[in-house]
Amino acid sequence: QVQLVESGGGLVQPGGTLILSCVASGSISSMYYMAWYRQAPGKQRELVARIYSGGLTNYLDSVKGRFTISRDNAKNTVYLHLGSLKPEDTAVYYCNARRLNGFDTWGEGTQVTVSS
Repeated sequence: QVQLVESGGGLVQPGGTLILSCVASGSISSMYYMAWYRQAPGKQRELVARIYSGGLTNYLDSVKGRFTISRDNAKNTVYLHLGSLKPEDTAVYYCNARRLNGFDTWGEGTQVTVSS
């Protein structure tokens, strides 16, 4: 079973940028899709961005134009570039890998805090 390790979170001021990385212990090229979710305190986990094996991407409406998901299959790594950050983007961000059979793997998450 592939394992996922996120990094890159931290404290950033409103309007700032961060780049999150998710490194997989195995190949991600065979995954149906790779995705980033987030969960803020007291709220449900929500899908932020998803990238399919063919390169198609989906985004949460509130992050469109600000966040960009990308993947490097050679490095088994998925990235999330977070731009024009807002306080409401504060959450724990989780990496997710979905297999064709529907099986999900999750990372442990990385905290993103947007505050002045």
